[in-house]
Amino acid sequence: QVQLVESGGGLVQAGDSLRLSCAASGRTFSDRNMGWFRQAPGKERDIVAVITGYGTDPYYSDSVKGRFTISRDNAKNTVSLQMNSLKVEDTAVYYCAAAAASFRFGMTRPERYNYWGQGTQVTVSS
Repeated sequence: QVQLVESGGGLVQAGDSLRLSCAASGRTFSDRNMGWFRQAPGKERDIVAVITGYGTDPYYSDSVKGRFTISRDNAKNTVSLQMNSLKVEDTAVYYCAAAAASFRFGMTRPERYNYWGQGTQVTVSS
């Protein structure tokens, strides 16, 4: 089993920055894709960013590319999401997720991720 706990969400003003963190516990970490997804009220859960097991080939959704950065520290079993230039439309619950392996094919598909955190709320005001 893998347990994921997100932190760092909050209420900020448009243009501000936030850094989300996800602490993972379990038997393995570096051999798994890790990702951030988000869900706004009344909408489906969408990909934000994902990263392979050893930190290569990150993927970003078009809406956040150039503003958000995903990173991981395998020694500390953490994955982070640095969010800059936040927009009102970034408001959502953000979820950390872990896959069963490190892979590139299908890495953007939520169904490839087996473990999910409880989510952390990010609210951006204008």
